Amino acid sequence: MTAHEIAMRDTFLPFSRPSIGEEEIAELLDSIRSGWITTGPKVERFSAAVAEYVGAPYAVALSSATAGLHVALLAHGIGAGDEVITTPMTFAATLNVIVLVGATPVLADIDRRTLQIRVEEIERRITPRTRAIIPVHFVGQPADLDPILDLARRHDLVVIEDAAHAIGTEYKGRRIGAFPTTAVFSFHPNKNITTGEGGMLVTHDEAVFERTSLLKFHGMDRNAWKRFDKAGSPRYDIALPGFKYNMLDIQAAIGLHQLPRLDGFIAARERLAAAYQEAFRDLDGLILPERVPYPARHAWHLYTPLVNLDALTITRDQFMHELKQRNIGSGLHYTAAHEFSYYRDTFGWQPDDFPDAHFVSERILSLPLFPALTSAEQGDVIAAVRDVCARFAR
Repeated sequence: MTAHEIAMRDTFLPFSRPSIGEEEIAELLDSIRSGWITTGPKVERFSAAVAEYVGAPYAVALSSATAGLHVALLAHGIGAGDEVITTPMTFAATLNVIVLVGATPVLADIDRRTLQIRVEEIERRITPRTRAIIPVHFVGQPADLDPILDLARRHDLVVIEDAAHAIGTEYKGRRIGAFPTTAVFSFHPNKNITTGEGGMLVTHDEAVFERTSLLKFHGMDRNAWKRFDKAGSPRYDIALPGFKYNMLDIQAAIGLHQLPRLDGFIAARERLAAAYQEAFRDLDGLILPERVPYPARHAWHLYTPLVNLDALTITRDQFMHELKQRNIGSGLHYTAAHEFSYYRDTFGWQPDDFPDAHFVSERILSLPLFPALTSAEQGDVIAAVRDVCARFAR
């Protein structure tokens, strides 16, 4: 091989791949053959199973985590004139739903080492108009909930946990979802478990549960499967205007068998992440992920090193391109939300208004991490990353 040739795999390796087993397939086929494919008894079973797993009394299955965040804000009565504090390092949906209910997003910067929202930055931004805090448990580590909950108690604020990355995450020995908040999980195909698409809202507030149950399906006071069951009645009432945010039985059929495998999935992700950390610890070209300083179980939804721009002659985007040239997929999670044109133009935010989020946003990438990733495939990723770092070292 000459100095200009690139060693690479024969086939493209995606950064994520869901682990779907035969039990999920059989359960899905059972739903299809039964004729009941929309919201029904399997959604009820899956909701109950998630509630039991995380330690919450109430759970509402939804079409996505975005839908969950939307109805959570509405169920807590948050709207025009209110401010909601969250992090710029999150998927845009977190901010989008705040705007869509008529509230104003207020951003608090992150710790660039752990990528979690900084509690002191939240406290600095509380005003008389603040109604809620949305901490994001980024990439599978928990935000520091105890001081956030203390702030919420002292200032009479709602806490809605964006737990899209955090099914199976633990904070000080308790699973996310077990705290006296409303939390929202995602089951997108790249998450730790999947239902194809879908989400779950869990809450400890019965009134929030009742309201989100109405909001998720047109404001209708009876579930469709109960109305069309032999013992049911087709009559219903519209208690309030709602949305079409319901999960389907064909989605829950997958989730019913994904959930029992979750802890095994996380264990596999932990092993793979540890292997990456060991393989890259001598590289100047990467800044490796750091653990939070409080007791936590990291669910390792993503493995997100930062490209060390001071040590390389290329940008993060060029680094990702070089990986693709070597048949290695990668992801960008995320561009900081305040740097998107809508938020920049609407709120006048500049990149350096949140310097740590901006630092991370320019450098972060996600390397392949999923339970079925083989040691040989991970070896290909490691070799490609090391090759790029060597070729473009300053």
